[in-house]
Amino acid sequence: MTKSSQRAVVLLSGGMDSCVCAALAARDYDTAGLHVSYGQRTEERERQSFLAICRHLNIRDKLVVRNEALRAIGGSALTDENIAVPESQEVSSTQQIPVTYVPFRNAHFLAVAVSWAEVLGAKKIFIGAVEQDSSGYPDCRPAYYEAFNRVIKAGTKEGEIEIVTPLIGMRKAEIVRRGLELGAPFDLTWSCYSREDKACGVCDSCVLRLRAFASAGVQDPITYAAQDQHSIV
Repeated sequence: MTKSSQRAVVLLSGGMDSCVCAALAARDYDTAGLHVSYGQRTEERERQSFLAICRHLNIRDKLVVRNEALRAIGGSALTDENIAVPESQEVSSTQQIPVTYVPFRNAHFLAVAVSWAEVLGAKKIFIGAVEQDSSGYPDCRPAYYEAFNRVIKAGTKEGEIEIVTPLIGMRKAEIVRRGLELGAPFDLTWSCYSREDKACGVCDSCVLRLRAFASAGVQDPITYAAQDQHSIV
């Protein structure tokens, strides 16, 4: 497939899903990488991953933005140190939206992406949202992005920018396999909610990631604090 000269923006947190999404975007488009820091616990480590992934995928145009509002608002274990990050077993034992949900976070990210896309002349915005095998965040549902695309059409100069979510219906193991096919640099990614030195292996994000690699039949290349966490299935 010939790479298009058309521009695209990819929202790249530095995690596993956004890395695969970035690899897809960079394969097919002249891609610019956007990273939003919002006072999350692993802010510095995620930024490092963003920069490393961009280098690996040869994404030259990069924008790092800091959002002060989400930490000031709080209400999430990712932005409020008074709310503990639960272990995955605690999350899965309830049917409620977990405390790691950052209220309406993706709307903040997408607003920045749309503004930058208008300036760059980009027509596509890639985001690695996943509904299957996820924590159940409401801003990772297909209906959310369908609605946001209607907002973009109504509220931008030309109304031609589109959010695309190529991973949203995939299982996590499928995403791992797709990433391996694309040569996505999983060793450069960071998914842990709570630590920046070694991944904790017990938060919801770590457990979902470990299960995905196990189901795909490959070992997760990053280091975990407890080595026996690699046995989670």
